[in-house]
Amino acid sequence: MKIDLHIHTATGSDGALSLEEVFGEARRRGIGFLSITDHDAIHHQGQAVELAKEHGITYVTGVELNVTFVHPAKSVSLDFLGYNYDYNNRALNEKLQQVREHREARAHRILDNLNVEFEKEGRPLFTGDDLLRMQEGIDGILSRPHIADYLVKKGVVGTRQEAFDSYLVRCDVPKYPLPLAEASQLIRDAGGVLVHAHPNDPNGTSLVGLTKDLSGQTAVIEEYMLDYIDGIECWHSRSDAATTTHYIEFCRRHSLLMTGGSDCHQKPLLMGTLDIPASVARQFGNL
Repeated sequence: MKIDLHIHTATGSDGALSLEEVFGEARRRGIGFLSITDHDAIHHQGQAVELAKEHGITYVTGVELNVTFVHPAKSVSLDFLGYNYDYNNRALNEKLQQVREHREARAHRILDNLNVEFEKEGRPLFTGDDLLRMQEGIDGILSRPHIADYLVKKGVVGTRQEAFDSYLVRCDVPKYPLPLAEASQLIRDAGGVLVHAHPNDPNGTSLVGLTKDLSGQTAVIEEYMLDYIDGIECWHSRSDAATTTHYIEFCRRHSLLMTGGSDCHQKPLLMGTLDIPASVARQFGNL
């Protein structure tokens, strides 16, 4: 059985395929255990549960939360995955609504910052029509990857990475300041578990922002996170063998859940491509 516990959709956040399309593709690929983990969005989890039943897929509720992690050296942005929670939990839904409203306001402020840069360069400024075109086909909240793709489409840059390197890093606006302790309480109070996502991701929000040394990363987790997390994402599309081995050993030492997922946004289509052992699914049967 194939397992993928980290998938994004266009319905909830920044995936390329709708929720229905993701489940159809999952079935074609033989994925038997799955979670949709859209950014700060759980409004479609009930639909996901029903689609999973229709396609004969075992499903666990999921969400990806961005956390502002305060470390003595510096504060960094980290991602955490919530699993197996009650998607009708009132406190969780209210908090995520606040986060999504901040995301929307943040996107508009980023566009304002881009226009400042465009004016310096003598480029045409983004207008309301540009904003409408960016939002076409997006069911979730407009985010930086959507803006990056539009910059490519407009010919401002050649690639999504160039969009970030040339504009979006410089024009960024702070994310919603969600502390790890609060994220943990929200998910646990809703009956779920919190998992540290892609801790050694070289291209994403990860502990690489503090240290590239694997032992140094797990030292940070030991000192500052163990009270708040229930597991770690050991298998990820950008994790090498050394990373996976290191974090498996760490999880065993601390009796933590071990999860894995492609982090698929359907650009490219990575769903179900990781060799994740069946023991990962069996852990959820014990929760």
